[in-house]
Amino acid sequence: MFWQLLISGLVIGSVYGLIALGYSLIYKASGLMTFAQGDLLTVGAFLGVTFFNGYHLPFVVSLLLSVLIAFFIGLGVEKFIIRRLLNKKVMAIYIVLATIAISYIIQNGTMIGFGTKTLYFPAIFPFKIIKLGTISIQTESLVCILVAVCCMILLHFFMSGTKLGTAMRAASMDPTAAEACGIDVSLTTGITWGLAAGLAALGGMLIGPIFGVYTTLGATIGKKGSAAAVSGGYGNMYGAIVGGLLLGIVETMVAGFWTSELKDMVSYVILLAFLFLRPTGLFNERAIQD
Repeated sequence: MFWQLLISGLVIGSVYGLIALGYSLIYKASGLMTFAQGDLLTVGAFLGVTFFNGYHLPFVVSLLLSVLIAFFIGLGVEKFIIRRLLNKKVMAIYIVLATIAISYIIQNGTMIGFGTKTLYFPAIFPFKIIKLGTISIQTESLVCILVAVCCMILLHFFMSGTKLGTAMRAASMDPTAAEACGIDVSLTTGITWGLAAGLAALGGMLIGPIFGVYTTLGATIGKKGSAAAVSGGYGNMYGAIVGGLLLGIVETMVAGFWTSELKDMVSYVILLAFLFLRPTGLFNERAIQD
């Protein structure tokens, strides 16, 4: 039972980590935060099941299309809402409030567009179960964990080893100086929000085949993704995944060995514990103002 719970915790923790990666990416590149990540996960899951089940496209093609569409949704949100608010010199709290409004708009939009019934993916892989010794793992679960870890590594090298990633970080540190150096701050920030939305959609495509797809799928996951980001070190790519895995394992173990009624509460208890005892997170990301 312990090993099965551990695998379940790693699976849901991987999705928390992907959402946390989106939060960290936006914060690292633009110094902002959003509360719409979880709902973009729902959009990605609905798009994926529509392409795969409705139009009978291959799963990889469905995944790529879902991520691509989510990328442009994220880009559009930044260009037409976030950027316009920033140009008006509004305080950061108003950006947060705007993302909460966007979250509810997306929730109701998916309800209108896709209905309120739970949709299910048909079999994706020829082998439903993989045996690792005495442990049985769903193929989708193993793919979920591997993809999350790969995304973490790729994003780290993207942000630290490419010109675009460097431009994103420079735009976050000092937008005025970045523009003086020839960096298109508006473009880099828009791409950041697009990548974060794409990560959320990827999470939806990975978890949809395991739990089904419904309107509020990403609502709770999004909140726990923010808790994972804080636990790992807000803005740290590796911390996002590790924080997500930690959160997923702890809440799954609590549900399995104690009671499922406390599963959601324990995540936010961990969040508060990190905020009070170690606000820099597991990876010691800067959290205190000088």
